[in-house]
Amino acid sequence: MPVLVVREAADAAPLAKALIAGGLPALEVTLRTPAALDVIAAMAEIPGGVVGAGTLVTPQDVRAAKAAGAEFGVSPGATDALTEACLEEDLPLLPGAATASEAMRLLERGYTTQKFFPAEASGGAPALKAIGAPLPQIRFCPTGGISLSNARDYLGLSNVLCAGGSWVAPDALVSAQAWDEITTLAREAKRLLSV
Repeated sequence: MPVLVVREAADAAPLAKALIAGGLPALEVTLRTPAALDVIAAMAEIPGGVVGAGTLVTPQDVRAAKAAGAEFGVSPGATDALTEACLEEDLPLLPGAATASEAMRLLERGYTTQKFFPAEASGGAPALKAIGAPLPQIRFCPTGGISLSNARDYLGLSNVLCAGGSWVAPDALVSAQAWDEITTLAREAKRLLSV
């Protein structure tokens, strides 16, 4: 899943089209730039994609993301206020967990799909494999330090549903509006799932 930090709303539609053409229709737009909500709104209009809001931290983030057209949310961690806001707004959430205890707390709330963040700083694929042994009912989307060179380590784990990263749409290529190159990177990332 592409983790997108988009600085210009004008780049939203062509970026979404490039990623979808490359086989990556689930798009996480992080709320890290002033343009993020406008980017979500623009990407929500592109056929074939599903746009979500990343870096949800507060209930206000949840409400703003939902109003902008986000179809799912992603958070670096999880608080009661955040999860309650997602329930109130009917916004599916991929909540973040970095430890077995955090994962178990989220499991108690019904979250069987979680984000493992920050993946590399939290022990990488070996740590996620270890967490999966006692918690096989949880599937993870690791993010944080994932790249083309290590994504396969994660995707080979039985408890990994997908992996997220910004390498498929790096700032330099987005700034250069190199949409064909981004489509190529998306195709490379998509191929990792079939290997």
